[in-house]
Amino acid sequence: MQGSLTIAGEQLTVACSVPWLANVIAAEADLRAFDALQSSVRVEIESARHAFETQGWDRIARGTWHRGGEIVVEDACRAGFDLHVRCSSTCAEFTYRWRPTRRQRVAAAAFRSRFHAVARAALIEYPALWRAGHRNRAPLHAFAWCNGDSTPLVVASGAVGSLELGSGGCVTGHNLAASDGSTVWGLGERFPVTGEPEHDVSMPGRADALTPDSVVVLMRGASSTPSLEPCSPGTAARALVATTYAASELRRYWSLAAVLSRATGVGPTHPPVVATAGAFALNLPGFSIALGKGAGALSTLLRELPRGAFT
Repeated sequence: MQGSLTIAGEQLTVACSVPWLANVIAAEADLRAFDALQSSVRVEIESARHAFETQGWDRIARGTWHRGGEIVVEDACRAGFDLHVRCSSTCAEFTYRWRPTRRQRVAAAAFRSRFHAVARAALIEYPALWRAGHRNRAPLHAFAWCNGDSTPLVVASGAVGSLELGSGGCVTGHNLAASDGSTVWGLGERFPVTGEPEHDVSMPGRADALTPDSVVVLMRGASSTPSLEPCSPGTAARALVATTYAASELRRYWSLAAVLSRATGVGPTHPPVVATAGAFALNLPGFSIALGKGAGALSTLLRELPRGAFT
């Protein structure tokens, strides 16, 4: 299986020699025709089951070795994959081998939905996010949405999100994005419909990138009706940063990004999440929306954001 997709603003190609893993990837990503010449990130999942050669390499952490700007990580992201990374000025190459422990193999079969999410993160999202970090883009647990004249950057807890937008408009993703503090790039997530990845669907109206004109902090309210209030830059920035670091989808990413940067000598050892959130909060008007128990579609509320108010 071979294919390409745009994710986090990067052109990623993936080639998988393991049929059942190819099915997992196909269920998690909307791949188009393979185009290796245009890729800035290349992912290959090999059928080989033996460990990568590390004899003579320098060990920098448990299960991690590097040599000449290359790195090998055993059980990367605790997902059952060994990983080899080589990075040039034009492309980052991620090569994986499925070498799980017996416990990981059993868990992958018993908890398919969870394994699909972990595999997607390890094989697709994290390589693209790390390469995007070379361009000063940071991960955010947020999404940008455009419908008509409004393009808010929406930050919400895991219990509230783009599933409540309803139809119409375009959105960068379900919950995750990469951003430089001005533009928001989506991660090409599937729209969770039933809780089982093989039944999820492509997100309607998905946009590869959007430029927000406001920041909206979304929360559940105790009232029966929704409310809209101004939000200070400090509150908006704190919500963006805290929600991003608390996101379960990113908890395996931080250590991987740090060790890849240390071993290869490129990219930030830690993504500029705080600076990115601060740029949005300081430069855009902020709002706080409490949905309320009987609130209508989120899209209706976002369309009614005051223009130019609450700066």
